Amino acid sequence: MSVSSELAITVALIGTGEMGSAVGRRLRQTGVRVLTELKGRSEQSAQRAADAGLEIIDDDQYLVDEASFILSIVPPGVACIVAERFRAPLVSSLHKPVFVDCNAIAPSTVRRVETILSDTGCRFVDAGIIGGPPSADDLTKGPRFYASGPNAQMFASLAHRGLDIAVLQAPVGAASALKLSYAGLTKGFTALGAAMIAAAARDHLDSALRAELARSQPDMLMRLERFIPAMFPKAYRWVAEMEEIAKFTGEESRGAAIYLGAARLYEGIADEFENHTSPEWTTALDAFCQLRHK
Repeated sequence: MSVSSELAITVALIGTGEMGSAVGRRLRQTGVRVLTELKGRSEQSAQRAADAGLEIIDDDQYLVDEASFILSIVPPGVACIVAERFRAPLVSSLHKPVFVDCNAIAPSTVRRVETILSDTGCRFVDAGIIGGPPSADDLTKGPRFYASGPNAQMFASLAHRGLDIAVLQAPVGAASALKLSYAGLTKGFTALGAAMIAAAARDHLDSALRAELARSQPDMLMRLERFIPAMFPKAYRWVAEMEEIAKFTGEESRGAAIYLGAARLYEGIADEFENHTSPEWTTALDAFCQLRHK
């Protein structure tokens, strides 16, 4: 298959979460035919796909046969499951698309995905997304896709279709490592902030902590006020991501324990948020940031 920005391009998008559906919408806005599937997906996923104008094809073989690229943008815990699911259709297809794994997974996990697909004949790209979902209104704004591996330049052809893609001259695993390094700092900081605010609130010191941050660390306070409220509806997605970061850091003494702890913290927050419970410490986070969540 020859990939050219001058040719008609079809992208099969696996995963219509907030990021996946927005990426699909951006590609469609720039003239790409975007297919997706909704088997076993939630009503929210179906609505996001409809809002983005994506073409629904609930036939894995047809999806593969039509695609120039397959973009996997799913929760980290199911990245390998998606690869296993599409292995047989990729083997059967006479036309081999480029499979781009865009998930927040450890280098060892992305290499496992590559191994799962190694006998299919498709080209494989390791990609990591840094930043929020693409804007619907401004085609110049969106996340950056870092790509690595010998086929990364093929994926980079989609830079002509509204995606910001930076190629790393490095093997498969490098893009995922960069993504997790970044997420370990940003989402790790959010976890750290949530834990310490809750601990201060338990001893009725949250107001004093906030006042001191305002005095001596205003930038830190501003970040906490922005990112903690935004974290609540996303916490469930960050559990497996923290576990992948722990895997990436390696030994417990190298920081893995920090991220396994963050995974458990996000797991608890997700459970409370999804069940609409509001225990004292979660309420404290809300009050600290002067925001409420439902």
